[in-house]
Amino acid sequence: MTKLPATKLPATPRPVRPVRPVRIGPRAAAALVLVTLIGIAAFGWPLLADRQSGLAHSQDAPWLFAALLPLLVAVVVATIADNGMDSKAVAMLGVLAAVGAALRPLGAGTAGLEPMFFLMVLSGRVLGPGFGFVLGSVTMFASALLTGGVGPWMPFQMLALGWFSLGAGLLPGPERMRGRAELAMLAAYGFLGSFAYGTVMNLQGWVLLQGMGQGISFHPGDPVPQNLARFAAYCLATSVGWDLGRAALTVVLTLTLGGTLLRALRRATRKAAFDAPVSFDSGAGSDAGHPPQRV
Repeated sequence: MTKLPATKLPATPRPVRPVRPVRIGPRAAAALVLVTLIGIAAFGWPLLADRQSGLAHSQDAPWLFAALLPLLVAVVVATIADNGMDSKAVAMLGVLAAVGAALRPLGAGTAGLEPMFFLMVLSGRVLGPGFGFVLGSVTMFASALLTGGVGPWMPFQMLALGWFSLGAGLLPGPERMRGRAELAMLAAYGFLGSFAYGTVMNLQGWVLLQGMGQGISFHPGDPVPQNLARFAAYCLATSVGWDLGRAALTVVLTLTLGGTLLRALRRATRKAAFDAPVSFDSGAGSDAGHPPQRV
């Protein structure tokens, strides 16, 4: 009987492990909520102040900065305590923050062109909202030191960019949506988020500028709807062009470079395996005839 040669079966492709962002645990979520509430109060309290309040964001900015830095550290520590961020995630945070800080001087001060915003969108998308918030805040802090942009506006910029990156991490379908549809969604978010960032920062500076005209100046003690109407007129008159430049550059960079950078970030995140539990094998027990312990 003739023996037939054995045939090799085609190798089954190894399934690609899905990329999971840095997880937000209960402690980190509580710290993020606290930071957000403090930020909302810091941006919005002048609208509720009376005429004799003597309000000036230049006076409350140091207090906000003093509260913001420990809270940012608390978000990182809480995420580590919740097993959501390890040394690899902290290293990636440092690398991305350094890249973002280096990108900002390439366009800052020129028609609102800030290329680091598209990096915040993609990083928040891949690495999650908690990581995105910390990345946005740390990047703005580092870029302010790099460009000499340290002033009473810096803590507000840190909060605003942190919210911008956090929002990218909250977009739907992080494990299912890929390709052009994902890039279109990220570009749309970058466009709208760039205007939202500019609007929030306008609220910080608007209350300091007086004598610009009855139609756009902030009037302490006036009803909130009237001040909001003046604020809308102020944004249209002073910052639409800058916000449009930031938004357009974010869209262009996201659509042209987004696919490549998303794949690189996901590959790095997959190799880092942030969601894998960390354990240490003890070889002492195996020498005595006992199985090694995992701690």
